[in-house]
Amino acid sequence: MPSQAELHARLFLLGAAEPPAPNVHCYVTDVGPVDAAERIRQGIAPAAVLNEITRPDAVINEDLRVLDAGAARLLTPEDDEWPIVRLTGLAGHGTPLALWTRGNANLTDLTRSAVTITGTRSSTPCGDTVATDLGYELACGGTTVISGGGFGIDAAALRGALTANGATIVVLGTGIDQTHPRSHARLYQSVLDQGGLLVSEYPIGTRPARTRFRSRCRLLAAFSSATLIVEAGLRSGALTVARVSRELGRPVYGVPGSIRSAASTGVNELLRTRAAEVATAACHISV
Repeated sequence: MPSQAELHARLFLLGAAEPPAPNVHCYVTDVGPVDAAERIRQGIAPAAVLNEITRPDAVINEDLRVLDAGAARLLTPEDDEWPIVRLTGLAGHGTPLALWTRGNANLTDLTRSAVTITGTRSSTPCGDTVATDLGYELACGGTTVISGGGFGIDAAALRGALTANGATIVVLGTGIDQTHPRSHARLYQSVLDQGGLLVSEYPIGTRPARTRFRSRCRLLAAFSSATLIVEAGLRSGALTVARVSRELGRPVYGVPGSIRSAASTGVNELLRTRAAEVATAACHISV
């Protein structure tokens, strides 16, 4: 477990650097979180590190209030629960400095056998059905289903897994205290009620932003044994998840879609270039 000084330092670092911050992470690994935080406050850290600092005056009062109230937990690399196996190799993309979680499950345990299912927010009825069915099948086999929790494919996959009473993880692009989209409050509560987790690397109160949803793609890839893309256009963030998964040496699967559907152009291109393997059932996915 982290000391109080380490905990406070990591809270400051989460607030001071907008993820991903690979130079900050490497610096913390080299000198430790307490010294790193102090040198950043004083402006005497290396230039590459200071260039990643966006809020050098970050305060942690609200974060501490949430921790004291028991409304969420903060996992750090000093904790036994830190998913070190899953996050190994992510340094080049920006390993998280710490992770906020809501839920009672153990993050390392849930990610031992896990598949990220993601895709477009503008999904078709067929895509929703496929994502729901695959989420259900994987959960029935004891695999944790990971999702970004957004509209479309992400939500459909979660609902399928929850129908099977399976474990799920939602990786947020906001603070752990935020619900985005707002209409998914009940869905997120179901994740918690059924032994799943909400996870975020952002400080309490952090609002949604496009860059943050892109940044969390690397965590969606890192937490899972494999990534499955159901529907995705050519500009979909799901393709970023697929790319990071391949760079981490983890398999990527895609569900082929109609060549006339804009919702499937991205995933079909993954399959055409052999950047993904075809999967139309849970048994096609190795975890």
